[in-house]
Amino acid sequence: MSSATRLLALCAVGLALLPACAPKRVPVPTPPPAPLLPVITFTVQAGAFAEAENAIRLARSLEAATVEAFHFVGEDGLHRVRFGSFPSRESAARRAEALQAAGLITEHAVVAVATPGVTRAGLRADIAGAALSFLGQPYRWGAADGAFDCSGLTMTAYRLNGLGLPRSSAEQYALGTPVPADRLRQADLVFFDTEAQGRPDHVGLYVGDGRFVHAPGEGKVVRVDDLASPWYSRRFLTARSYLE
Repeated sequence: MSSATRLLALCAVGLALLPACAPKRVPVPTPPPAPLLPVITFTVQAGAFAEAENAIRLARSLEAATVEAFHFVGEDGLHRVRFGSFPSRESAARRAEALQAAGLITEHAVVAVATPGVTRAGLRADIAGAALSFLGQPYRWGAADGAFDCSGLTMTAYRLNGLGLPRSSAEQYALGTPVPADRLRQADLVFFDTEAQGRPDHVGLYVGDGRFVHAPGEGKVVRVDDLASPWYSRRFLTARSYLE
């Protein structure tokens, strides 16, 4: 074998060994996706009323003072009001004390709602359950009197579970991940174009088995309907998910 041939053979062997000698690539971990909704770590809860009208009145007075509030019915059947999203127990307490000094609230408590960065098991079912707890409640457009319009219901169900879903259906529609109708999961929001204007004007919360809970309109109460029903299937526009 000539010296030239031997040199070429050695080069070929060296090139063949290069990949084995190259440093292994360490996979870079993919960072977790940013939360689609702000987490409500602490909030303030006020009142404990046997009658819904008293909670509605308190929520209305807070709204008049530019404090975004909502009322709900607890497992004990008492009506309460919650407001605010605070990073610490201390900041929530300061805000509550200021509102108490102004005469807007009396009895109150700081409530720890969610842990940032942690998605607890069963969250979807809890959100759906929160929405279903309002079955039979009256509809009021804009929820100015503490009752529910469609987006007020979905907002309340999420905020009771520590997620800051915005107030209006337009804001809710702008957020989240699109979901095909055949892949809906509990707590996804379903949007409808009831006036054939090419935009969502009604929203409900999917509870499973092809059904959703919503506040359907003036003079009606919060109820569950089927997505497959002719009226809603013709007007269904899209769906959004806000959870993993």
